[in-house]
Amino acid sequence: MTQMIARMCWLIDQLIAAMLAVMVVLVFGNVVLRYAFNSGISVSEELSRWLFVWLTFLGAVVALHERAHLGTDMLVGRLGPLGRKVCLGLSYVAMLGVCWLVFRGALEQTQINRETASAVMEVPVALFYGCGVVFAVLAALILLRDLVRLLRGELSADELQMFQESEERPHADGADPR
Repeated sequence: MTQMIARMCWLIDQLIAAMLAVMVVLVFGNVVLRYAFNSGISVSEELSRWLFVWLTFLGAVVALHERAHLGTDMLVGRLGPLGRKVCLGLSYVAMLGVCWLVFRGALEQTQINRETASAVMEVPVALFYGCGVVFAVLAALILLRDLVRLLRGELSADELQMFQESEERPHADGADPR
């Protein structure tokens, strides 16, 4: 399962890069056309907005997999290994609950907007809300895998922290790491 999730995240990375490239071409092309030729690409704004939302949700899945979200360990850092495991388990359960709420809400919006067409592209607005469904399912898979690994005792001490420290954080000894 870990290999499948790693491959999925690699594919998502490639998809995000492609979406970003399309967004840059659309927005830059639209700016040039507006200023130079007094015309524009009609779908540029709407498609760019949709791609940005999809890019954000898919990027959050990859960041969850890579444990790249920023956070603080003010409380958890003072706990021992058992306390960290308990807090991590509780955080997994809470995040799975949030995934369920996102899934349920996004699925309802997707179903409501299945027959509603977007203003410019004239495609179902359900595609826009579908990003929440995709995010919730993929994030829940990653969280469930990690929760199972936690319960089996397979997580290393470094993995008991769900985030990365900010690079700007001052060090305890006052020394500059550079």
